[in-house]
Amino acid sequence: MPKSHTLFNALVFSLAVGGVSLSAPVAQAADKVTIMVGGYEKQIYLPAKLAESLGYFKDEGLDVELLNEPAGVDAENQLLAGAVQGVVGFYDHCVDLQAKGKFVESIVQFSQAPGEVELVSAKHPEIKSAADLKGKSVGVTGLGSSTNFLTHYLVTKAGLQSGDVTSVPVGAGTTFIAAMQQDTIQAGMTTEPTISRLLKTKEATVLVDMRTVGATRAALGGTYPAASFYVESDWVDAHKETAQKLANAFVKTLRFISSHSAAEIAEKMPKDFYVGDKDGYVAALNDGKAMFTPDGVMPEDGPKTVLAVLSQGNKDIQGKPIDLSKTYTSEFVKKVK
Repeated sequence: MPKSHTLFNALVFSLAVGGVSLSAPVAQAADKVTIMVGGYEKQIYLPAKLAESLGYFKDEGLDVELLNEPAGVDAENQLLAGAVQGVVGFYDHCVDLQAKGKFVESIVQFSQAPGEVELVSAKHPEIKSAADLKGKSVGVTGLGSSTNFLTHYLVTKAGLQSGDVTSVPVGAGTTFIAAMQQDTIQAGMTTEPTISRLLKTKEATVLVDMRTVGATRAALGGTYPAASFYVESDWVDAHKETAQKLANAFVKTLRFISSHSAAEIAEKMPKDFYVGDKDGYVAALNDGKAMFTPDGVMPEDGPKTVLAVLSQGNKDIQGKPIDLSKTYTSEFVKKVK
């Protein structure tokens, strides 16, 4: 036998003894995806951290890094700059950006209600309606954020001009609470668990509630698809396989939310998200988890409501031809088994 054959056979034997199969497939590297979340401690964006905690990203062969950015508008800017591949934020940015010539689309719709509340400081009992916000400073997460869009709609619907109210970017959580305590803002729009923290201490009262679908319809005139996972349209076209994997992970997460109690869901979240009040966190989640869609599909009447809200006094939107069909797709979520 030629010497080369002898060496080859020896190599095959040694690999077999070492437990290495020559026919075994080479492990594929996980798809690396960086996602910016507009405040991942907020309950409205809970599916992002929950998917990570449940291991659903890894199950799909994804290496997902979640970055935290308190204001959704800043997360949007990171996406447009190419620093991240996707954003967990409000769907309304997809509509707003199209008016500015930028095309992004929601590929998984997390919620069908904003989960937001306009709170009024207990120091200002004179504020009993949105019309009473005239001359006041009102807190939003950031200028150009979804909370700013919604606040603008509420005050213009009440008959005020945009200049009648001063929007102050105060973020959420501790910074929002501090701004209200210091009277930097007299009212403001925020989410859970910040809402419950201020209501528990009686430092604020509810002016407009948008935590449920019913309350949202009363406030905004229809279903308002809010928290979503959105990406640039060009990225979707070039990365359909990765987009499908992300949709798989998020839809499985939404199914988990719809089939488990608030207490069970809370156990999967980082403990610091409770902000020292686990019972309050669970209670808020129990009251609000119906806002989440069970399947990631865009509510049929939702995009039209969002466009109507954004068009209310918003010069960036008014008169612009918006193709709502290009602001979202259910292509991927409907393929999830």
